Amino acid sequence: MSWFKEKLLCDLAIDLGTANTLVFLKGKGIVVQEPSIVVVNKQSGKVEAVGKRAKEMLGKTPNDIITIKPMRDGVIADFEIAEKMIDYFIKQATNNRIFLIRPRIVIGIPTGITQVERRAVKDVALRAKASDVYLVQQPVVASVGADLPISEPTGNMIVDVGGGTTDIAVISMNGIVFNHSIRIAGNEMDEAIIQHLKKKYNLLIGERSAEQVKMDIGSAYPLDD
Repeated sequence: MSWFKEKLLCDLAIDLGTANTLVFLKGKGIVVQEPSIVVVNKQSGKVEAVGKRAKEMLGKTPNDIITIKPMRDGVIADFEIAEKMIDYFIKQATNNRIFLIRPRIVIGIPTGITQVERRAVKDVALRAKASDVYLVQQPVVASVGADLPISEPTGNMIVDVGGGTTDIAVISMNGIVFNHSIRIAGNEMDEAIIQHLKKKYNLLIGERSAEQVKMDIGSAYPLDD
């Protein structure tokens, strides 16, 4: 019966971030952790690379090959490319296995997005062959992941800093009491590092180097080697 259920069902959770996308497969844990980047051939429209391989190609492609970041400020900026990216990550997470029922997907979203932006996220996932899509606010997901006692009658404050948005929320009794979302986050930190080094040391670095500097020396906790 368990073998049959594995063939029948597939439940996924996706953190669709501006900078990175993570996919959690029920029973397996996090199986995909890739940059939210797609490389496309302008002439044919063919996707040449997605994720880490696409990021490695940043600044190294000929004129007919373009690098696209389909997410901006926590929301979908390029509908068609976002669909192709999600479809690729779903296939990667499931190792291209064929399920009898299309996967059910939970997606984390910023608290400050509009109804139109919410609909765009849901539509993209459905077009990427999801059977059902459930949208959950990112501070709630982050609180559960941090094992905060959000079901108790006490205030739990969470600050979720992503690539494009920062979500701040106070959660109690499984609900958000207060929340605020600003579209300033990790990408702006990277740009600030680039501008600081350029202004103070006359040193020009790229996005990848700035991000690495941020992760190496800007963490509040020691990082794993």
